[in-house]
Order: sequence, then structure tokens, then C-alpha cells
Amino acid sequence: MSQHDPAGRPTARVSVVVGNPKPRSRTLAAATYLARELAGHQPDQVVDLADLGPRLLDWQDALVGELVTEVGAADLVVVASPTYKGAYTGLLKLFLDRFATDGLGGVAVPLMLGAGPGHALAPELTLRPVLTEIGGIVPARGLYVVDSAYDDPAAYQPWLDLARPVIGAVLDSRTGATA
Repeated sequence: MSQHDPAGRPTARVSVVVGNPKPRSRTLAAATYLARELAGHQPDQVVDLADLGPRLLDWQDALVGELVTEVGAADLVVVASPTYKGAYTGLLKLFLDRFATDGLGGVAVPLMLGAGPGHALAPELTLRPVLTEIGGIVPARGLYVVDSAYDDPAAYQPWLDLARPVIGAVLDSRTGATA
């Protein structure tokens, strides 16, 4: 489901999903930055789950169902959470539980922020397996950023240098869209 830039070239449809219970959080800023760096444009959709609150508990909620469908159809999805007890938040779990095992059709990027390096493996150990279980393609390792550096481009650059070519190649081979 790729889009086209003004010159007619395909571009990836990019979604961001943030599971921080605090609205407009550092996690949101980090995920939006990462999506923009990977895609070369602003995300097409940003889902700040804090704004949905108790709607996530209602399995019949039409808005949440629509968001699941839209995120599932994106070419690239950055899924971000702060690290809580070595894992992603329950808020994010409520949203991800809505996806069928083939509900996420594009490239998924697990991103987690935390207070220190002690939980640096959390994106790989907790978030990546869920994203693959719901159908996401995760071609690069998950990214962990110390939250005090969430607004420092240098905190992302080594990961971007390794992941951008791989993610771009997967997007190109699947959709003709470039990241």
C-alpha cells in the first residue's frame, strides 16, 4: 500500500505506535524521529496510545479497530515503548493483542527507551517476538535508547547506519517503495 512522492516515485506508508501511558512523551518524540529518519518524510500516521485510554479495553471499539487495520496495512511501522520492568508497557500489549497472526503486513521496528543500559536487550527479547508473531517483518535488531538521550541524534546514528540499508532493501523488494 505504498504512496507516491510529488515526482511519482513510490514512498513507504509509515505508521508510528507509541505505548507510553504519558501523552506526548519522549517515547513519542523518539519514535517519530526514528520513523522520519528511516522514511525520509514525516510519518503518515502517529498513534499515541495514551490518547485512547480505556477504549483499548473495549474489544468492540470501532476507532481502535480502525487503527489496528491502518497500522497493519502500513509499509513501515515503528513500535515504541518505555521499558517497564524489563519489558514493554501493558498499554502497548493491549493494542498489539488486537492483531491477528497476520495482522501486521509490513516492516516493523521495535524501539524502547529506558533509564540505563541494563535493559538494552528488552526490544529484542520482549517486543521483537510479538511483532513477528503478528506478522511483522523485523529485518534489523531492535533499538534501545537511554531516555536521557532521546533527543540526541547521535544516540540513533550507529543503529541507523546498520539498519537503514537493510530496511530500505526489504521495503523496496516488497512494495517498490523506498525508505
